[in-house]
Amino acid sequence: METAAPSQSSVGPEIVDVACAIIEGPEGVLCALRSATMSLPLVWEFPGGKIEPGESAQAALVREIGEELAVMIEVLRALPVSDHSYVPGRLIRLHPFVCRITSESSPVAGEHAEIRWIRKEDLRSLDWAAADVPVLEHYLNSFL
Repeated sequence: METAAPSQSSVGPEIVDVACAIIEGPEGVLCALRSATMSLPLVWEFPGGKIEPGESAQAALVREIGEELAVMIEVLRALPVSDHSYVPGRLIRLHPFVCRITSESSPVAGEHAEIRWIRKEDLRSLDWAAADVPVLEHYLNSFL
């Protein structure tokens, strides 16, 4: 897989590449509530994080989920990349992947205020970060 890293062209916005995990399990999909001290506080997101220079999106996701949730994951499939701009001149490029937990341990909230397993049919009821909404919709529409 090709590598992705934050970049900026001389004429375009700064692009911040972020990998996110749609972690499926018997109880539904694992969702994370951003803490009150994070940017975009107290909204739900798919867990993940920034892709470091020279790192593939999949490798970044495995690393970030290990750091944030203290579990190991397997990447099952990629979903389409989604761009969102919260502020002018800075573009968040989400690289979403459907995953499953492979470790025996249960995920822990770590830096998030809360993590929760949500049934697929209830996912739209959460207050999502704007960048995650197109990812959520594509994921849910893939079951139709």
